Amino acid sequence: MQKIAILYEAGQAVLSTFDLDEVLQRILEIARDYFHLRNVAILLLDKEAQQLCVRSQIGWDRGHDRICLGIGEGLSGASVLKKQPVYAPDVSKDSRYVCAAQATRSELAIPLMVRDEVVGVLDCQSDRLNHFDDETIDLLTLFSTQASIALQNARLYSLERQRARQLEAINVIAQQSTAVMDLQDLLARVCSVIRQAFQVPHVSLFLRDEGDLVLRAHDGTLTPCVALDARFPVNQQPWSRILSTNGTAVENDISFTSGDFKLFVEAASRMSIPLISFGQTLGVLTLHSSKPHAFREDELQSLESVADICATSIQNANYLERVKQLAYLDGLTGIFNRRFFELRINEEIERARRYQFSMAVVMADIDQFKKLNDEFGHLLGDEVLRQVSSLFHQQLRKMDVVCRYGGEEFSVLLTQTNAQHAVGVAEKLRRVVEMWQFPGVPRTVTISAGVAAFPDHGVTRDELVRAADIALYAAKQAGRNRVCLTTATRKAAAGN
Repeated sequence: MQKIAILYEAGQAVLSTFDLDEVLQRILEIARDYFHLRNVAILLLDKEAQQLCVRSQIGWDRGHDRICLGIGEGLSGASVLKKQPVYAPDVSKDSRYVCAAQATRSELAIPLMVRDEVVGVLDCQSDRLNHFDDETIDLLTLFSTQASIALQNARLYSLERQRARQLEAINVIAQQSTAVMDLQDLLARVCSVIRQAFQVPHVSLFLRDEGDLVLRAHDGTLTPCVALDARFPVNQQPWSRILSTNGTAVENDISFTSGDFKLFVEAASRMSIPLISFGQTLGVLTLHSSKPHAFREDELQSLESVADICATSIQNANYLERVKQLAYLDGLTGIFNRRFFELRINEEIERARRYQFSMAVVMADIDQFKKLNDEFGHLLGDEVLRQVSSLFHQQLRKMDVVCRYGGEEFSVLLTQTNAQHAVGVAEKLRRVVEMWQFPGVPRTVTISAGVAAFPDHGVTRDELVRAADIALYAAKQAGRNRVCLTTATRKAAAGN
């Protein structure tokens, strides 16, 4: 009757829920109550790590309740190797015993089998010597088959749910890629969707830029070691291997990776998938976990599908970005035009206001340009404009913006720059132009420039541009070929 009752209870546990943790807890309670056990646990087998790790337990001492055992280690590990129950009637006399509770006197480990494959171990311990007789061992072995079925059903259900989430994520990413065309917004959303769908601690996206990979977006709970937009040479490992083979790389244990190559403080394993579109490798999608051996092969196909969608989306966004850039470029000089200046100056003022930075505006023009056109013709005048634009672009930082404001006039936005430093930058531009030998022009070409800074000379677009224009006019009146810092106060620049 006891055998029938316990098997009935186990069968009910199998059918009661598909939640793995609930199933495991119910199995442990049945084993404890029917067999009067002091402590009982289920350890699940991690094939990649070749370890048995406690997934659920009752009665184990604190500090031992999250233990992991290698294959062959302890009685549980021995039962995996033998694929049959292993019994120690007196644990003090069995060298294989690994302590889980101080009160344990006897231990029985029974492998949980599915089609001749071990998936885990039911570990039963008693505070009595030789607690398990042959009949009890047989009954617990029979009980373990029901536990194995329950475990397998729950795992299959969990896997199907995970695959459903992943397919939904692929669909969401595909939809987002057509709806979101701003590249940075797209990258941020993709990282968030992948992290939630695949339940990983951290997701990052790196894009190629010349000879580097640049960290463009990431989302998760790990602590970054590097800043957003950090650059990594493509010949550095592991990137060179990934990009040269265009194959996915799984690093099961990066716990001891040096700081130069570590991206997140807690990272212990990493999966890196190249982003490939029409044969071109655009970058790398990486997933990080704080646990070693965190990434499974059964997720690889779904993640590579996601990476393919991301690559196509990035390619589309890049194309749109290039089209937008063309609308903001001056056709003659190739630098930004006034439309772009009007867009960026408001953004830079807002950023300076938010973070309490300084920023500056330089308005400059080529001295006596009309006379140069009249003397040497418009074709040579156009070439002078192109070369001055090129000189400006070469002398400025990447973060600065130079635009052709109109005719022979240029505007420069200097971020995180105060008034005195901006004067120094403008002076450097003036000297470079003055010293440059323009082909076909037998005389020196010079520029005049006016400088105004936020917030000293204005806090709006109109105030700053008007103040810089006032300084440019003063430079012209003082004889040209010079730089003037505006003397306008904020009130004067506002025109009050």
